Amino acid sequence: MATFTHTIQATTTPRQRVLTALQHQQPDRQPVDFLATSEIWRQLQEYFDIDERKPSDEDFFDPNWEAILQRLEVDCRVISYDQFCKPPESVILPGAKVNWWDALSRSTPNRMFRQKLPDGTWRDIWGHVIGIVQNQSGSYEEFSEWPLGRAESVADLKNHPWPAPDWWDFSPLPDLLAQYDAMGDFHLRFRIGSVFEIAWQLRGMQEFLMDLVRSPEIPLYILDRLTEVHVENTKRVLELAGDRLDMVYLYDDVATQNSLMISQRMYRQFVRPFHERIIAVAKSYGIPVMYHCDGALYPLIPDFIDLGIDLLNPVQADANGMEPARLKAEFGEQLSFHGGIDIIKTLPRGTVDDVRHEVNERIRVLGKNGGYILCSSHHIQSDTPLINVLSMYDIESRYVHQH
Repeated sequence: MATFTHTIQATTTPRQRVLTALQHQQPDRQPVDFLATSEIWRQLQEYFDIDERKPSDEDFFDPNWEAILQRLEVDCRVISYDQFCKPPESVILPGAKVNWWDALSRSTPNRMFRQKLPDGTWRDIWGHVIGIVQNQSGSYEEFSEWPLGRAESVADLKNHPWPAPDWWDFSPLPDLLAQYDAMGDFHLRFRIGSVFEIAWQLRGMQEFLMDLVRSPEIPLYILDRLTEVHVENTKRVLELAGDRLDMVYLYDDVATQNSLMISQRMYRQFVRPFHERIIAVAKSYGIPVMYHCDGALYPLIPDFIDLGIDLLNPVQADANGMEPARLKAEFGEQLSFHGGIDIIKTLPRGTVDDVRHEVNERIRVLGKNGGYILCSSHHIQSDTPLINVLSMYDIESRYVHQH
């Protein structure tokens, strides 16, 4: 029979707990993170009976959602580039109003820059055209147009209103960091955004992937414009933050459930150089890097390690080649892992016992000798029973389990 043990150190802070795990050492208990759709946040706020305090446009995070993280004893906090958007007035479209709090893709307490137009569509800082789609349990954002879809040359691309680094004002960052430190010593990571995803979202996926073969100068130009902004923004943030930021976080889905979206050769030729430029900035400041990619990304994991990625998210365990035991055995000494709790079957469709079993199994496998932050494999979706969310964050389920 397995025996379960845990040790408690009263002086351990959330930040120390996460840093211990990322150093591949056993922390006092399993560190956890939390990401969810707005519908789940609202249910949790009601469940915990948290008094509503509507954030103002001057706030950088929602205090109601922050209170939920504290109730769940979440160890990590995210600071994101889109909290600090301050584009010139010329960018605001006729009749549009800047909206910080109603973006459906807002999965953390952070505010998120959007323009809301009279026709009901939204725009972000990159120029995406975003519509709202209803489903049985909630709503989603989806891209309803491709702003660069008709471009036939690099000259055409230059007419797009490309953001410049001065479209961001990071001067409030030190005060924001101080606010977090006043609430607790959390592990703080900076979310810098993506290049491959934003690029195809502006161009259209079919057109972008075809471009890689027939007109690579078009995707390369888009990727370069995006990377220039990310590199400069990352430098400015790390200069302001000093040693208080613990991690830089970028994301790019380059895989599907069964395979890569593009070949390894194409990734290395067209995408990796841009990832490398962003990661190099973080490394020049001695900051670890977290990378998000859904799906069957196993063939690229050696590339990620070579790039200097320290923490891999989301460990989509049912994707081809992404079995947690395999990942831990092959890469566990070089990588740490974040995520792993299934949002497709286990959380929305499983029982409480199913959720607890998966939590304990991920801790047992991925959390052995540290190297794991427990979280859902993506945003917890709106059709997830609240009891399953609460079971995932049950204190008893989170203590380190060792055979």
